[in-house]
Amino acid sequence: MSASSCLLTEDQFLCSICLDVFTDPVTIPCGHNFCKTCITQHWNSNVQCQCPKCNKLFYTRPELLVNTFISEVAAQFRQSAQQKTSSSSSEQQAAKPGEVPCDVCTGTKLKALKSCLVCLVSYCETHLEPHLTTSGLKRHQLIDPVENLEGRMCTEHDKLLELFCKTDQMCVCMLCTVLDHKNHDVVPLKEEYEGKKAELGKTEDETQQMIQKRQLKIQEIKHSVELSEEDADREIADGVQVFTALKESVESKLNELIDTIKEKQRKTEKQAEGFIKELEQEISELKKRSTEVEQLSRSEDHLHLLQSFRTLNTAPPTKNWTGVRVSPPSHEGTVRRALNQLEETLSEQMKKLFEGELKRIQQSAVDVTLDPHTAHPNLILSDDGKQVHDSDVEKNLPNNPERFDTHAMVLANQSFSSGRFYYEVQVKETTDWCLGVVRESINRKGENTPTPQNGYWTIGLINEIVYIALTDPPVFFSLKSQPQKVGVFVDYEEGLVSFYDVDAAALIYSFTGCCFTEKLYPVFSPCINDDDKNSAPLIISPVNHTE
Repeated sequence: MSASSCLLTEDQFLCSICLDVFTDPVTIPCGHNFCKTCITQHWNSNVQCQCPKCNKLFYTRPELLVNTFISEVAAQFRQSAQQKTSSSSSEQQAAKPGEVPCDVCTGTKLKALKSCLVCLVSYCETHLEPHLTTSGLKRHQLIDPVENLEGRMCTEHDKLLELFCKTDQMCVCMLCTVLDHKNHDVVPLKEEYEGKKAELGKTEDETQQMIQKRQLKIQEIKHSVELSEEDADREIADGVQVFTALKESVESKLNELIDTIKEKQRKTEKQAEGFIKELEQEISELKKRSTEVEQLSRSEDHLHLLQSFRTLNTAPPTKNWTGVRVSPPSHEGTVRRALNQLEETLSEQMKKLFEGELKRIQQSAVDVTLDPHTAHPNLILSDDGKQVHDSDVEKNLPNNPERFDTHAMVLANQSFSSGRFYYEVQVKETTDWCLGVVRESINRKGENTPTPQNGYWTIGLINEIVYIALTDPPVFFSLKSQPQKVGVFVDYEEGLVSFYDVDAAALIYSFTGCCFTEKLYPVFSPCINDDDKNSAPLIISPVNHTE
C-alpha cells in the first residue's frame, strides 16, 4: 500500500464535480469515479443521466457501486489534506466581514483568493491548489474572488453567462443563442467587455476633462471672489476715508458755528454788563443825593438849609439812557454759510471719490470701432472707424437687416455678453448727440422709441443745453459743466450702465437694475447735421489710464 501511495498523487483522487478528495467514491458504468453525493445531486438536477466527465448518456439511471480501493486511498489523502489544511489554516486569514469566504472550507471559512467561473466556487489558497496544478482544472477561468457566483448563471437554462446579446443588450448563455436570442447579434462576453472597457476609458477621459474644467472654473470663481474681496476692501477703505473726512468736517464746521454764535453772545453779554455797571454807578450816586436831599429837607436850621441848597440843587452828571439798547445779535445766515462751506468740502471729497472710481473703471477699457453695415445712410464714418457725423444727404446703400433706416445711428463692431467694458467718446463742439448701449435684437427699421423697454440704454444732448436720459418717461437733468468727453461703462452681471464726464471726473447718469439676457452693442448717434450747425463728429477716443 505504501508502494502504491508513492506512485499515486492526490490529483488522481479528486472528484471532478466538487474538486475535493473523494468522499464515498462510487463508480458508474463508463468507469469514472465521483463522490456518491456529488453524482447523485448532479443527476437529480438534470433531465438526462450522463457522465459529467465523458458525457456518456445513460437511458436509465445506473446503479452506483462503491469503489473500495479508491475509498481507502482517498481516505488517506483526505487525512493528509486535512492535516495540510489545518497547518496552512493557521497561516491563512479567516474571512472578515465584507470579504469573500472559501466555499470549500468546513468550520472556519478562510479568505478566498480566487473564484472559478466554471465551477462557480470560490477557493482559499489551499483549495485553489488543484486549479493551479491539475491539467484539466488549469483550463478553468479564475477571477478575483466575488460573491453570488450563481448570478453568473442563466436563470432560465442554468448555463454559464458567457455571451453578450448586442441586440437586447444583455448577457446570455449558449442555449439562449439558439432559443430566445436566435439571429441576434451575439458576441463573446470578453469581446463586449473589451469594447465596453474602451468606452469606459473614453468616458473616464471625458469625465477627467470635465473635472479639470470644473476645477479650473472653481479656481476662476475663487479668483473672482478674491478680486471682489479686494474691490470690497478698497471701496470700504475709500468709504471710511471719505466719511471720516466728512464727519471731521461736519464736526469742525459745527464747532465753528457754535463758537461764532457763542462769541456773538459773549460780546452782547459784555456790552450789557458795561451798561449795567454804568447804570448801577449812577443809581448809587443818585441814591446818595436822594438821602442828602431828604436829610436837608427835614432840617429846621434856616441858615444851613439855604447854604446847602445850592450844592444839592446841582444834579450829578448822568447819561441819557433813552436811546441806549442791547440788541440780540443776528444769527441769520450763520448756519447756511456753514452748510455752504460743508457742501464745498463734500464736493471736493466727491470729486476725489469719482476720480478714483473713474480710474478703476478705465481699467475695463475696450477698443471700439464703428460698423459701417449698421450705419444709417446719412452718416459718414471715418476710414479707421473711430469718427461719425451726419451729412444731411442720404447715400444709396444696401438696406441690409443690420442697418438703421430711420434713426441716425450706428453700432460698434464689438459686442459684449458678460463682464465689464468701458469706452470714451469726444462730444466736443456738438450740439446734439446720443450715446449708450443697445441689445442685439433691437428693431432697426422704422420708428422706434429708444427706451430700456425697447432695448436702449442711452443719454443725449438736445439743442446744446438740455441733457436727457432716454427712459419712459424721459428724465431731464442739468450739469454744472458741459462734458467734452463722455465715458460709457457697463457691468453686464450687475445690470449697470453709467455715463461719466471724463474731464470733470463726475457721474452724469446711471441706469441701474437692468436685466441683460443677450449681446450688447455700443451705439452712437451724432443726430442731424442741421445745416452744418451740428457738423462736429463724435470721436471714439483712446482711454488715458492716468495714475
